[in-house]
Formats: sequence, C-alpha cells, structure tokens
Amino acid sequence: MKKTVPLTEVEILRQKAEALLKKKSSKPISKFSKDEMLKLIHEIEVHEIELEMQNEELNRARNAQQLATKKYSELYDFAPCGYFTLSKEGNIIELNLLGAEMLGMARAHLTNSSLLFFISAETRQLFVNFLERVFNSSNKETAEVSLASVGKTPIAVLVTGIAQEGEEQCHVTMVNVTELVAAKESAQESDRLKSEFLANMSHEIRTPMNGILGMVQLLQKPGLESDVIQSYIILLKKSGDRMLNIINNIINISKIESGGAEVLITNVNVNEHMKYICTFFKTMAEKKGLQLSCKYPLPDIMPIVKSDSEKIYAILTNLVNNAIKFTEKGWVQIGYSIKLPNPAIGDEPESGLIEFFVNDSGIGIPADKHGLIFERFRQADQSKSRSYEGSGLGLSISKAFVEQLGGEIWVESNPGKGSEFHFTIQYHPVKESKITKPADLVEKGEKQIKKLKVVIAEDDEMSFQLLAIATKPFSKEVIHVRSGKEAVAVCGNNHDIDLVLMDIQMPLMDGYEATRQIRQFNKGVVIIAQTAFALADSKEKAMQAGCNDYVPKPINLNMLTDLIGRNIKS
Repeated sequence: MKKTVPLTEVEILRQKAEALLKKKSSKPISKFSKDEMLKLIHEIEVHEIELEMQNEELNRARNAQQLATKKYSELYDFAPCGYFTLSKEGNIIELNLLGAEMLGMARAHLTNSSLLFFISAETRQLFVNFLERVFNSSNKETAEVSLASVGKTPIAVLVTGIAQEGEEQCHVTMVNVTELVAAKESAQESDRLKSEFLANMSHEIRTPMNGILGMVQLLQKPGLESDVIQSYIILLKKSGDRMLNIINNIINISKIESGGAEVLITNVNVNEHMKYICTFFKTMAEKKGLQLSCKYPLPDIMPIVKSDSEKIYAILTNLVNNAIKFTEKGWVQIGYSIKLPNPAIGDEPESGLIEFFVNDSGIGIPADKHGLIFERFRQADQSKSRSYEGSGLGLSISKAFVEQLGGEIWVESNPGKGSEFHFTIQYHPVKESKITKPADLVEKGEKQIKKLKVVIAEDDEMSFQLLAIATKPFSKEVIHVRSGKEAVAVCGNNHDIDLVLMDIQMPLMDGYEATRQIRQFNKGVVIIAQTAFALADSKEKAMQAGCNDYVPKPINLNMLTDLIGRNIKS
C-alpha cells in the first residue's frame, strides 16, 4: 500500500515549490506534470543542503573569529607590558589592562585622554621628541622616561614605538625598568666603591711599606746611637703592625665574601677578653691622653660562655681601635651587660644575651651615615682629604662576625658628641673551667727552658733564619728541613728530638700530614704548627693532626717562646 504524505508536509512542499517556481517560471504549479514536480522538489532539497552547508561554514568562521578575538584580547590585555595606541598628539586611542594599571586609573576613564599628562615634567619633552621620531621614521624608536602614576611613586619606564608610513596613529609598549635602573645604579655604585677602595688600599699598603723600607734604610747607616736605633725599631714595628692589620682585614673580608668564615664554638671567658683588650690598648690610649676604662660585671667564676673566641676578640679589637683613633681627647669605655631571659614570656632559662659596648667622646658620626659605615668599603668620610687612616673594612667585618654569632650590631652617635657602639651575642653560660683565650692572650712560661734539639720545618729561608735566631738561646742543635717528607725522615732517624716547629704549607707533603705520620712512631715530641693561613679553623686542624700548639705568622717571638716554655717538660 502506498504511503501517504501528511497534508501539512504537502503544504510545506507546495509553498517551497511555489517560491522556487516564481524564480524559474510563471507557470502555475497545477499545470506541472509529475516529473516536473519531482524535479522541482529535488532542486529544493539540493538548495536546502547548500544553504545548510553555507550556514555551517558561516558558524565555523564566526567561531574562529570569536576565538581569534578572544586570543588577541587576552594577549593584548595580559601582555607583560603596557600597550598603547596613540595619536600624533599623544592621546590614548586604545590601551590594555596593564597599561591602565601602570597609569593608576580604570581603562574606561583613560580612553581619549593624553598620555603626556602621566609623564613626569622632567621627562615630558623627551617623550614628545620620542613621538615625533616614531611618526617620522618607519623604524622602532625607544626612550626612557619617568611615569608619574596616580597615587603611586614615580617609576622609570622604557617606551618603544612604531608607526606605518602615512598612519595617524602609532603603537607603543611601556616596560617598568625601575628595578633594572636601580640594579644598574647599584652596580655603578659598587664599581665606584671598589675603585675607591683599591685606591685607598694602595695608599694604606704603601704607607706602612714606606715606613718599613725607610726605617730599614736608616738602620743600615753606620754609627747610629742605641737610642736612635731603638726609636727606628719602634717606628718599624708600628708600620709592620699597621700592615698586618690591613692584611688581616683583607683576608677576613675575603673569607666572609666566599662563605669561608666558619664559626668555631668553644668555651670563652669574656672577662679575660675584656682584661686583655684593656691591657692591649692601654698604651695606645695613654699616648693620646685618653682615659680607658673597662666594665665587666660578672664575677670571675661566672663569665664562661659558649661562643667563637677569635670572632669576639676581632670585633672588640676593631671597635676599640676605632674609638681610640677617632677620639682626640676625653675617654673610651668598654664593657658588657647581661640581658637575662624573661620567664613570663617563656624565654629559655639560663640563657639570654650579652650586650657589649664601646663608648667614646670622639668626633661622632652623622645620623645618615649610621647604616652606611657597616657596608663593605665604606667610611663615614669618603673624601681623599680625610684625616684618619683605615681600609673601611673593620666595621663590615665586625657586622658579619656578629651576625654569624646570632647577634646584631648598631651605633648611637651624633657629630661632636661621641659614639656608642653596641653588639650582642647569645649568652649560654657554662660551668666548665677550660676556656679559650684570644690568639694573642698567652701566659708567660715561668720556668727556664732546657737546651733543646730542634727541627725547623720551613721551606722559606728568611722564615727559617728568624726561627733559628729566636730558638738559639735554648737550643743545643737546630736541624733545618724544607719539606714534610724531610721532617718525617729526620724525626724517624732522631728519636731524641725535643721540638718540631712545623710549617703547614710545604712542598711534597704538608705539615698536617707530616705531623700525622710522625705521631705514628713518636708520641712525645712537641710539635708546634706555624702557618701564614691564620684561618679560624687552622688551629683546630693542627691539633687534630697531632700538634701540641699553634702559632700564626707573622710570628710573635715572645708568644712563641711562651708556647715552647709551656709545652716542653723540664
């Protein structure tokens, strides 16, 4: 049975056929034959398919356009720089979100306003010149101007622009370069400071060298009286001490910069440090007519703490030396106080802070230089005509050491009213009696040293001659070796050797290894390490290798004699 088509669909087909028929023929549809009707319907269906395909293509094109517009909008709005379309007069035609953020206003309020309004007055003409170059050239143009954003601190920006020939608008990017400018200025300042430091170092090193070489030449003159010779020797020693201080500062700052300044925790008697510092600087203060006083409140049975002895000594030495140097009349006072914990806020019992102070009645320091003086290569007076010698490293070294010990350092001072330097270290008292003293703080031997058979392991001829002369009063025989291997061989063949002065850095075998090998067959011989490294852990390494004691170069001969006296059994 033949399927009938619903009337509604027939009506629809008829309407479509009539519409198509009007375009093709004026013949009434009722006059069409069956074949003509079927052909007409087929054409209508093909036409509908074509329309459907065109509609899909339009939809795809519309979606692609929307995607491209969205992508462009995101790239435009979220670009990592401000993006502006400007007129020749500098008016904003279009801008992205970051551009609006840099100007400090909503984007809707910025369109058609002048970008010149946001350029600082100092750089506005630079920006005007930049726009002229952009419109008169087909190349990219750049300029660095200052942007005075609304409600914000002015920032440095780098603008880059380009315009096509004949166009009435240009495209400009804007990048915040404030940090780059600051880094550039910091690098330039660092270079300037280093140049000044090197020039100052040249002066600081040549000056004591001039004193040393000059005094040596004067001492070579024949017929000098003993009191004149003695005065020359005093000046020679003063120049040598100054040179050694400069070298120590350079070594310390190098270790700090490279991260090699390790903390060596031992038991430290702070009262002994204070007493020694006062004794050491007493003569220097008296020569300038200054009154030097010390304050150490803890009784002698309680001042032992766990800290780094050498660093505390170095900090105090730097501060006291500066106080005396910059004080022409009056007084210098050094001391410490204990900042005990507060149990009410949960502080750990039997711990706290020791606050050291070094006060003086000297020239004082302006308030704007209080932070600067702790920076590397800095001094309160940076001029070439300054009145006081120095490398500008002492306070920087002190600050680094204080921070390594878990404390802080600061200054309170005004010009003409003296200075008060303070620094803290952790206070963890101990009851042990064994303490570590500064390297220069040694007790003198009370007994007469017997005649000794001495081995001097030293590859430098001048250093050997110095040690040979220094040990001559108490040596019956001196054997000179120039390497660690020779030292081991000589000690192996001479079991009656009393003392070995062992240089650490020698060819073929260093002093540490030589000591370890000697200890394998001779436990009793006294070995004293001597080294020019003078690092914080040098003594510890020497003792671990088997040395009895340690003396840094340049060797203090009195210290060496005392060390030998305390280690040699009578």
